Amino acid sequence: MALIAPLCPLRYDLQKVDLANVVAPPYDVISEAGRAELASRDPHNVVRLILPEGDGDTKYARAADTLRSWRESGVLVRDEEPGFYRYDQTFVPPGGTRSFTRTGFLALVSTHPYEDRVILPHERTLSGPKEDRLKLFRSTATNLSPGFMLYRDAERRIDAALDKGKLLAEFTTADGIRHRLSKVSEASAVATIVRALSPLQLLIADGHHRYETSLRYRAEIEAQLGAPSDVRAEHRYFMVFLANEADPNLMVFATHRHVHSLTSFDASEMNAKARDWFAVTELESGVDARVIESKMRAVGYKGFVVALPDGRSFSFELRTDRNLASHRLLARLPEALRKTDVTLLHAVLFEDILGMSADAQAKKTNLWYPQDAQAALGSLRSGVGQLLVLMNATPVSEIRAVAEAGEVMPQKSTFFYPKVLTGLAIHTLLPSRMVS
Repeated sequence: MALIAPLCPLRYDLQKVDLANVVAPPYDVISEAGRAELASRDPHNVVRLILPEGDGDTKYARAADTLRSWRESGVLVRDEEPGFYRYDQTFVPPGGTRSFTRTGFLALVSTHPYEDRVILPHERTLSGPKEDRLKLFRSTATNLSPGFMLYRDAERRIDAALDKGKLLAEFTTADGIRHRLSKVSEASAVATIVRALSPLQLLIADGHHRYETSLRYRAEIEAQLGAPSDVRAEHRYFMVFLANEADPNLMVFATHRHVHSLTSFDASEMNAKARDWFAVTELESGVDARVIESKMRAVGYKGFVVALPDGRSFSFELRTDRNLASHRLLARLPEALRKTDVTLLHAVLFEDILGMSADAQAKKTNLWYPQDAQAALGSLRSGVGQLLVLMNATPVSEIRAVAEAGEVMPQKSTFFYPKVLTGLAIHTLLPSRMVS
């Protein structure tokens, strides 16, 4: 079972800064231009910590110096009263017309190796981002950005406890999303949340690299100590945003695949080979992403749309007379994984038909991962890349089924929207400090 604990985090002093000007999206979705824009909003924007400037490893020392300076000046202060932080995001989803509010809360979760089956991953990770985050953990001794995990509570047992929060801040970011942060510190509410969630398996929605970095950092600290530390020591806990899978406003979108730099590619040959497994139907030439997405929804599960630079596009729908278990690459996989569109795409189209090895896929040798279908289609038709695969989102129920089967999907298989902001709270990782 996971140990769930309230936070005593470092937080911005809201008498000294406007929270809207110092928060940032997760580090891995911030472009160079985006970083500059965030940094220009306020000298204390958290982007200066999560994406510090500098050559080589000097940037990590700069992050540590910046963090120390902000604490000494009182811009960041310790909140000594334990609490969970309810976090509501009100948004209009991409392509939508009405707003939704996703509710969750910031908490601490004890770290566990995946083999313990307490924290479940659903995607593969890459080594590069983990090395970068580990150096930042080491230099700052903090968990700056929360992960995002899901718990399953159909009875909504903790909703009433989360309603007892005291409002701290409310603001709207440039993307039109309304953010509302409240602190839940009443003892009975805290106890209710801990009691309800501790027995549950948690599923990582976003932040696999950060969680795995936290595990490695904990192991390093334990090795330095020379003995197991107290189970309540801060460095044994990871800061997460927890959301209920039963929330109807929990939304997951697709991440598409833009293929480039294949040494040889012939669309007619691809389609001919694909017909062994898919019903391949050509769509009207030059249609925009909205029409394609409508077609994808009609195709439903077991299908996707392949677009070409010349304006042609084709729907690929799995043939009903084909048994996935008979495919040479899918046969070794459990049914839960075979059932996902993204596995079907990567194994059958990418690896088997286009000859893109699993290693090349993992290294993103020939793949970009756009989330904006319209922008990606425009880029393709302007001559960038060789083909674009537009996909449906993987349902949360299928994501959990894969995780519970002990499997992982290819990287970038999901896109939970909206992203959880960084800068609402910062969790320190001191072995001498205990969580409540």
